[in-house]
Amino acid sequence: MTYDAHFRVWRGDADGGDLQDFTVEVNEGEVVLDIIHRLQATQANDLAVRWNCKAGKCGSCSAEINGRPRLMCMTRMSNFTEDETVTVTPMRTFPVMKDLVTDVSFNYVKAEQIPAFAPPEGVAPGEYRMAQVDVQRSQEFRKCIECFMCQNVCHVIRDHEENKEAFAGPRFFIRAAELDMHPLDAGTDRAEFARDAQGVGMCNITKCCTEVCPEHIKITDNAIIPMKERVVDRRYDPLTILARKVRGKK
Repeated sequence: MTYDAHFRVWRGDADGGDLQDFTVEVNEGEVVLDIIHRLQATQANDLAVRWNCKAGKCGSCSAEINGRPRLMCMTRMSNFTEDETVTVTPMRTFPVMKDLVTDVSFNYVKAEQIPAFAPPEGVAPGEYRMAQVDVQRSQEFRKCIECFMCQNVCHVIRDHEENKEAFAGPRFFIRAAELDMHPLDAGTDRAEFARDAQGVGMCNITKCCTEVCPEHIKITDNAIIPMKERVVDRRYDPLTILARKVRGKK
């Protein structure tokens, strides 16, 4: 079945832009990215869009479709009625480079700030041993495809540009949680790092990040809340404080 769909696509760059209207052919079984590619080929050859795998695993084609962050390659046209207008805009939290392509370098800066995994002294790579339950605890976080949609909807940085320096965002809270739960990570105190360097205390757990995650990672419940609890334990639980002083830690 083929029909003509009404699309509104944001066109512009860092200096500004607007939504432009297009009528594009849609075939059965297609996704939004297919239509954007057809639009490129037939009506807007200079339309900029970022994509790679077209299989929902690279995270490159993130955009806002009818106001909701989605992967264009995983959003089926069958989700919309034939007479429905489909609006495609770039992710709002990051600076626009051109059309649907945004500058997500903020995320790579935050990634570089996280201290790497540090194994215990005297344990060679081939000697790592972990219980399966410990593997499973952090395995969920490794499903992240870095689409940065969780970063995009986080109002702490979406609505407050000034917070970006002090706030890492949900994608990197799950990285800190993954390392904090790793029984062989003997480096930085990840909870303290999340508090002091990542600004985890600024998160008010609205779960908007969890709602848009295409990998269905329970970012809030399984990463952010446990990290917040660890921070509170280290700072305010009297038994934890006493144990840290006995071990000679601040």
